[in-house]
Amino acid sequence: MLTRTIGNDTVGSDDVGSVGLGLMTFDQSGPQPREQLLDTVRAALDAGVTLFDTADAYGPGEQLGAACQGENEKLIASLLDELGVRDRVQLATKGGCVRTDGGGWARDSSPEHLNAAVDGSLRRLGVDQLWLWQHHRPDETRDYAETVDVLSAIADSGKVRAIGLSNVDPEQIRAAHAVLGERLVSVQNQFSPAFLSSRPEIDVCAELGLAFLPWSPLGGLGDAKQLAERHPAFAEIARERGVSPQQVALAWELAQAPVVIPIPGAKRPASIADSAAAADLELTPDELARLDAA
Repeated sequence: MLTRTIGNDTVGSDDVGSVGLGLMTFDQSGPQPREQLLDTVRAALDAGVTLFDTADAYGPGEQLGAACQGENEKLIASLLDELGVRDRVQLATKGGCVRTDGGGWARDSSPEHLNAAVDGSLRRLGVDQLWLWQHHRPDETRDYAETVDVLSAIADSGKVRAIGLSNVDPEQIRAAHAVLGERLVSVQNQFSPAFLSSRPEIDVCAELGLAFLPWSPLGGLGDAKQLAERHPAFAEIARERGVSPQQVALAWELAQAPVVIPIPGAKRPASIADSAAAADLELTPDELARLDAA
């Protein structure tokens, strides 16, 4: 697979497959057959996918409520250890969100919580340093500048290699970058044919040399299968190319900027294999213009 870079000379840079794997779907709707998940990890690695993305708040919230906190991280760590493939994966996680009873979500960017979140992820993932730790979502009850100061202290702690942001706007990216400098390496926002409002964030990331990781790049868990129906231009080009509409969508996202690294979710081998193939699908200027116009 073609690769793209996360990082810089200050924190170190790594080339990762230009399509990553979002891990939320591994247990979001409840336990999945373990062999199926092992096969999905194998298929991802075989296809050149090396960036795996999780979060301490991922897990089957509707089934476990607040008790699901950290469950996805523990699951992923156990799968990687069973396969013996830790050295083939660049594992990113997040902190700053908490699950509530009933499957809900809340935010907590207090210094106490964020520092505890880092320690919890280190323990559950079984590592001495987190490769990429991302602040999951700004906390509307706290001043963002104070949160950035906490992120700076975490970056200085040695517990994380680099810092990422998630669900932020251009002003927040610039404010964090002004403090964190090259310790900030990525932004993870929603972006897909159905959700285009993160274009300004892509532009800022390209300007500052930050990786942009689109989450739900195919529209989300329920919408990915309906992509062709909802976005006919993508289906039309897919038919012409003999590929899936999902591949066309990911290739279109990759073409937005060299810093874009989509992280589609998958819990079956065929799904991640199909998504990974988008890395080799180079759309023509005419095809990109048709998709942009649509």
